[in-house]
Amino acid sequence: METIVLVHGLWMNGLEMRWLRRRLQARGYRLYQFHYHTVGRDLAENAACLNRYLAGQVAGETVHLVAHSLGGLVVRRLLHDFPAQRPGRVVTLGTPHQGSYVAGRASRSGLLRRLLGMSLPALLGEVPPWRAERELGSIAGTLSIGAGWLFRGLPRPNDGTVAVVETLLAGQRDHLLLHASHVALLFSRAAALEVDYFLRHGVFHH
Repeated sequence: METIVLVHGLWMNGLEMRWLRRRLQARGYRLYQFHYHTVGRDLAENAACLNRYLAGQVAGETVHLVAHSLGGLVVRRLLHDFPAQRPGRVVTLGTPHQGSYVAGRASRSGLLRRLLGMSLPALLGEVPPWRAERELGSIAGTLSIGAGWLFRGLPRPNDGTVAVVETLLAGQRDHLLLHASHVALLFSRAAALEVDYFLRHGVFHH
């Protein structure tokens, strides 16, 4: 049995990923949910926490990583700082690999800047480059419903929070567009099926 570790996004705790978790369990995977402090710790600290979690609590010879939004940046930092992981593929959903326009606009406000906390530099693009040493698939949403409504200028198409262009990453194996908003990617049956397909084949079904 192959293992999947889910990594949640900003201001989340993993409960919102339970639909995705159940759908992937039904496809025959062993599932784990990693929880981390999205605001109180920076990207490097959270990557180190994920590394300890993988080493101490996660079973399986093949361990895939499936991450939403900021979680995808945590996974990238993990594989940069701690590359000696078990074999497995990576799928990110709505992850701003190129930096987040919305985070940049929000950072101009003192209050919103504090709400983004220590994850702000990562959301602005301060993430090590992807070494492309394992297969990564990036899923982007195109339904514009989300926090981006508060800020004019978010490039289209977008998922309401993250622009499609922000989800592109040099060295990624495949890229997929789904008609879903940023959060709705986690509830989408199509997204779950595409995650499963990528983990099995290294490309999306499209």
